Amino acid sequence: MTDKVKTLGELHVPGNPLILFNIWDAGSAKAVADAGAKAIATGSWGVAGAHGYKDGETFPVDLVFANLAQILNVTDLPVTLDFEAGYGVDAAQVGHMVQRVAKAGAAGINIEDKDPATRVLFDIDVASARIKAAAESGIWINARTDLFIVTPKEHHDLELVEKVLERAKSYADSGANSLFVPFIADAALIGHLCAKSPLPVNILVGDGIPDIKTLAGLGVARISHGHGPWARAMQDMSSAAKLAIAALD
Repeated sequence: MTDKVKTLGELHVPGNPLILFNIWDAGSAKAVADAGAKAIATGSWGVAGAHGYKDGETFPVDLVFANLAQILNVTDLPVTLDFEAGYGVDAAQVGHMVQRVAKAGAAGINIEDKDPATRVLFDIDVASARIKAAAESGIWINARTDLFIVTPKEHHDLELVEKVLERAKSYADSGANSLFVPFIADAALIGHLCAKSPLPVNILVGDGIPDIKTLAGLGVARISHGHGPWARAMQDMSSAAKLAIAALD
């Protein structure tokens, strides 16, 4: 385990969460680092969008690594890479690709349990095998489960949390270091998840999600902003451009 992996891990404290304001390139990484961030995290949606691609592993993997190298060049903070589903058709290929991430200098990755092409969840054993292969790299593995994404909101209930916890146990046994559950929004469900999870819990903020202080009080250990910062930056740019273009009308 490198010093940066160790540092990243130590920042995952339930009740005093690591705040990650997700970035997409070297410039945004430097801006967030200068703001006082303790670690840097990419967001795959913003990275892909900033280069003219859609999310879902359509961004060529060689460009993923080129972008990562530029980010690592401007900060000494631990950097965790949103690596989607691991850019591999099977566990062996995922392991190989995550070894490349580790050798490049990243301290961690996100890896999700949904096929980027079909948008269907992997079976638990398949997802766990992919996580186990990724964990052999020695970097921090933030295992993302998309149960709350693929399940209609009317079924976001305690039963669904129990299904998340089933995956959390398998992922922990496979070497994952933390658990990312995007789109869970109900405070009681988040509190139950944090209390029962074998891994520190990562929550994605956004509309309808409890605020950061509330999430901290519920026991969350890591808070992500996803593609929100990129989308906000693009909206600000678009609005400013419209004003400039219309200035002489």
